[in-house]
Amino acid sequence: MPDRYPDPRKEDIMAGDRRVSRPDSALPDSIIPDAAYRPIPIAWFAGAFLLQMVVLFAIFMVLIGQSGWVTIALSALVTGAIGKWTWERGMQGAGPGWRLATVLLLAGQLGFVCLGAAARL
Repeated sequence: MPDRYPDPRKEDIMAGDRRVSRPDSALPDSIIPDAAYRPIPIAWFAGAFLLQMVVLFAIFMVLIGQSGWVTIALSALVTGAIGKWTWERGMQGAGPGWRLATVLLLAGQLGFVCLGAAARL
């Protein structure tokens, strides 16, 4: 009597039009589907936040003995570059809430640096 079940080592096992198992995998595709990385806005938001936080802190500390205008100008330039980089990574395609939150975040951190540098004006 021949085996009525297909051998997953020799051929794909199908459930209708969906592959359930294949020779190169011990798990069905429902558990490990064929997929691609799809970045999400929170990753771009968090990347912008962390990068700006580190860079502005470094600028503030390195220029602590300089005029506040130098710190503010350089911080604004870096914030603009980070914003441009974030938009090019994909934030321009994100929802309006994510775009607004990103702009407010970048402006808020820049505002804190400006407030701290204002004592040196």
